[in-house]
Amino acid sequence: MEAGARKPGGKLGGRPTREQAAAIDAQVLDGARSVFCRKGVANSSVEEIALELGVSKHTIYRRYPNKAALLDAVVARDIGRFRQALSSAAAEGTGPLDALRRAALRYVEIGSSRDYAAFYLSVSAEAALSPTLRARLAAWSGEALAPLVEAVASAQAAGALRPGDPAGACGILVDLLEGVNNRIRLGDGPPADPSLLQRLFDERWTVFTAALG
Repeated sequence: MEAGARKPGGKLGGRPTREQAAAIDAQVLDGARSVFCRKGVANSSVEEIALELGVSKHTIYRRYPNKAALLDAVVARDIGRFRQALSSAAAEGTGPLDALRRAALRYVEIGSSRDYAAFYLSVSAEAALSPTLRARLAAWSGEALAPLVEAVASAQAAGALRPGDPAGACGILVDLLEGVNNRIRLGDGPPADPSLLQRLFDERWTVFTAALG
């Protein structure tokens, strides 16, 4: 049974309050993300996630009918946080081009995190062999990048970038930014060296604005 506190034997018991239910929801998504990251989506099961969390599998099934729905919920939460971070960064800009630059910088600040990368690289690896997962990954990516595409469109409308397809220009920018992410994530140095990240970002931002400005 669900509860806001564990019984001495580790089981959850009693009817949770609304706040406790929300905490359980977050706990389920956190646990699922951890297992998916560690074992891969294909090699994970709802039963394993429930065991790791110390809850019954019915606690999970009451919320999500299957593993695919649980994965969608995990990713939807991440996308919501990611979009909000990009939008907040863009809102701090002093103009359309600066708004895009700030959103792009926030993209690499988040994407260069090894914890963040571990989950999405594992999903991407499985998507290479699964047409169904590949289609879902493409849809997730499009949703996550919407604030960046909007910032590109605003910069184009203001004349700060060459006119054209905003999504195409955003794709070029993302390709450059992923180069920063890979260097940070796979490098030997500290994973969050602000000076290195800023230098790598500035180099690629210069390339982007020279090509499309």
